[in-house]
Amino acid sequence: MVQRQIRMRGIETPKVLRVMEVVPRHLFVQQSDQSKAYEDVPVTIAPGKTLSQAYVSARMVSLLELRGGEKVLEIGTGSGYDAAVLSRMAAEVFTIEIDPKLGERAKETLQALGYENVHVRVGDGYHGWPEEAPFDAILITAAPKHLPEPLIKQLKVGGRMVVAVGGLIQNLQLVIKTEGEPTIQHIDLVNLSPMTGDVQHDN
Repeated sequence: MVQRQIRMRGIETPKVLRVMEVVPRHLFVQQSDQSKAYEDVPVTIAPGKTLSQAYVSARMVSLLELRGGEKVLEIGTGSGYDAAVLSRMAAEVFTIEIDPKLGERAKETLQALGYENVHVRVGDGYHGWPEEAPFDAILITAAPKHLPEPLIKQLKVGGRMVVAVGGLIQNLQLVIKTEGEPTIQHIDLVNLSPMTGDVQHDN
């Protein structure tokens, strides 16, 4: 998977490659779908929600440029796979999942596999985790239709946010917090599950 789906598509960050070689991706999907875990396809983890291809995870995580001591916020825990990857690249990971069943399942999986520096909360990720802010990096794995302002506020100056913005097809963006308006780099087109909750009612 790492060689054919990630490295051959241009992801060369050594730490990302090493971590994705060791995190057991198949343990973050339902047992009936474990045979698909390492294929180059999204895997359904709940109605309307999928675990993205490994390449998409690698691309988004690599854009954060984590060095090892960061405090990271993830929005959209899903099965917990991306949180597990982040946990091996940062000091602490705070992750929020809006689906209660999915969130509790992810928490159980992460605890059972020993990812002790991951903190899981069930709730609306649009509001972030204010009492733990600011964060060095934020990864949003579900796609909002516009940049979530509450999350930008919880990012440290100089911090990096990776988010896919749009409808059916989204624009993957790297947002870098500055003293003024954040700088935004457009990276690529992706197709992630939509972000739900209050973000849908905030224009």
